Amino acid sequence: MPGVANLYFCPMWIAIAVLFIFVATFFGIGWWLSSTPFAGPTSDHFDGYQFLNQGNARAQNLSSVVKWIYQRQQGPWEDLTVHPVSVVKPPKKSNPITAIYYINHSSFLIQLDGKNILTDPVFSKRVSPFSFAGPRRMQNPGIAFENLPHIDLILLSHNHYDHLDLLTVRRLQTKHDPLFLVPLGVKDFLLRKGISKILELDWWNTEHFQDLSITCTQAQHFSGRGLFDRDRSLWCGYSIQGREHQVLFIGDTGFGKFFLDFPDRIGQPDVAIIPIGAYKPEWFMHPIHCSPAQAIDIHTLIKSKRSIACHFGTFPLGDDGMKEPPSILRRNLQEKGIPLDSFVILEHGQHLQI
Repeated sequence: MPGVANLYFCPMWIAIAVLFIFVATFFGIGWWLSSTPFAGPTSDHFDGYQFLNQGNARAQNLSSVVKWIYQRQQGPWEDLTVHPVSVVKPPKKSNPITAIYYINHSSFLIQLDGKNILTDPVFSKRVSPFSFAGPRRMQNPGIAFENLPHIDLILLSHNHYDHLDLLTVRRLQTKHDPLFLVPLGVKDFLLRKGISKILELDWWNTEHFQDLSITCTQAQHFSGRGLFDRDRSLWCGYSIQGREHQVLFIGDTGFGKFFLDFPDRIGQPDVAIIPIGAYKPEWFMHPIHCSPAQAIDIHTLIKSKRSIACHFGTFPLGDDGMKEPPSILRRNLQEKGIPLDSFVILEHGQHLQI
């Protein structure tokens, strides 16, 4: 009988040990990936522990994530990285002409008043903590890293991997030594990763970079790079005011009534960069991403003269397909009687000139 008992219990203890190692490894990696939480005074969007959206809009919890993965019905995507993007080499400076180049996802090169500005630059093959797993690039960057002009300023909207790509950020510091503008809580993370020139802003703070006035604007999203830093740093957009033109990079956001306040706070942008993708399934995504129809609502509420679509067609993050968001955007614009050239969809490497 003791021998039979040993045969029964040995596999059980092995299974328990394996499970323990798996759980410990999972949480260990989650802790290792987590960024240092922000510590500072409370406000209407920081309770001393976490940052908050207006109206308490929140990203879905873990059980909803599991439900989405189990029920997922992703639209079609095509790997276009086998087709190189036409070689685009922007001028070193675009002065006095303002030009906005679409690189990929939420990455844009903004040439304004002789300054070169990058938003959420991502040049890596995956947006993930791992090089072997995670959402993979489906289109090459519209501007090759080597073809970038000297970069003066980088605007980071939050710390998610598809917006704060550490490999790209380090390459940019090594080659260009730019100034980084980041929302609260992101500075300490970058300092620990070897990034040096950083200014940290709260919503509606304004900083000056030479002749430019840059305001950190409100957004509706969430943050986190690991298991233990959910909403421990802020998310935002940026208004860039030059001598004649204003460019608004809204960042990664869901739709909120707070956009009604933008005209009074920052005036009327000449161009707004607004996300349209990763919005399906809407029951899961709607608090933190906006649909094409909601992007049009934002365009209208902020009274933008022209807008540019972003956050689509590069990384398969939601269930909407590769070509679905721009197609829906065009249809919704036509249904609302809004001219298509007032909310443009740029191909990778194309630019809009003001």
